[in-house]
This record gives sequence, structure tokens and C-alpha cells, in this order.
Amino acid sequence: MNFLSLHRKIERHTGLLIFGILIVSSIGGLVQVLPIVLDDSHSAPASGVAPYPALALEGRDIYIRESCSTCHTQQVRPLLAEVKRYGPYSRAGEFAYDRPFLWGSKRTGPDLARVGGKYSDAWHRLHLTDPRAVVPASIMPGYPWLAEREADRGRTIQARMRTLQRLGHPYSDADIAAAPAALEGRSELDAVTAYLQSLGRSMQGEPEP
Repeated sequence: MNFLSLHRKIERHTGLLIFGILIVSSIGGLVQVLPIVLDDSHSAPASGVAPYPALALEGRDIYIRESCSTCHTQQVRPLLAEVKRYGPYSRAGEFAYDRPFLWGSKRTGPDLARVGGKYSDAWHRLHLTDPRAVVPASIMPGYPWLAEREADRGRTIQARMRTLQRLGHPYSDADIAAAPAALEGRSELDAVTAYLQSLGRSMQGEPEP
């Protein structure tokens, strides 16, 4: 049986065709995925990348809770238009301490991967409270309740940091012990602002606040 007759036989047999597609797709997927999984350099932190300080970590959890990642990506793709608008394209090492990743796929609002330091803290607070006060055409909802809520009301920041420490994030015991004091008297608005101001700082050669 030559190749052409075998090909015709597979085309006419639905089961064989589906099986062949699955085999070829699996091989293609493994060829793409295995090198990344087996290469430790893809999971190593990039230069200047550090785990989130307690206040920014709290802000990240609030950012997730409020579903901000539904409308904002945190991934600059290696395309000329994106690099010109947002800055250097994203590298794997930037996300070594992100659990879960917040890359996203839909941009109702702009990408936030490089937003840290682009605006002042006061701008972020006003934008989160009343978006149209600073961006008149914005369709983003306001989050005024963030200013009224105490950060870490459940007093869980230390437990979260210990969990991340077990997963390999280099939090020291001193970092964890100091976390409640770092959040004392701070609002959820302060926490989200601290998180936004931390984004992309490693690629700017600036220390995180």
C-alpha cells in the first residue's frame, strides 16, 4: 500500500482521521511545551524582580477580587505597535512571583503591565474612585468603596505570605512578621494603588515602592 492509497483510506475513515489529528496535534503541542517546561530559565526571576511587598500583595488580591483582569491585560506582546504604546515587551521572568498570572486576553481598557510610575498615587486614587474625573471617555466603573474599607480586614496577610513562602517566594520571616504593620491604617484603595504602582518597575530599572 503506497502513501497515496493510505492517505485516501484515512480520509474516508472518520475514526482514523480523528485519531490521526489527535496524534499530530499532541506531537505539535509537546514540541512547543516541553522545552519551556524543562528549561528552568523560563521560571527564574528576571533581574530586579522581587516578590510583592505586603501592601502591594494585598492590593493584587483586591484587584483579582474586583475582576479588574477581565478588562485589563498585563502582557505587552512583541509587536511594534504594542512596544511603542506600552514599553518593552513582557518576559517570562517578570512573572516569577505572580500566582495566578494575570496576562489576560481582552483589552476593554489599556494594558497595565508597565503602568507603575506612569501616574501619581493621587491620579490612581481618583481614577479608581471616579474614572471619568481623569479620563472623560472612560467606561470603567468606579470603586469608591475601596477608600472606605480597611485593608486586610480578615487579618490573613501573614497566612498568605507564608503560603507563598512555601511555594518558593523568598519572603523572609521578618517580612512576614512586619506585614500587619505595613497594612495598619491603610485602605483597600491604598493597597490597589500600591499594586498598580509596582507593575513593570523591574523593566524600568526602578525599585518597587
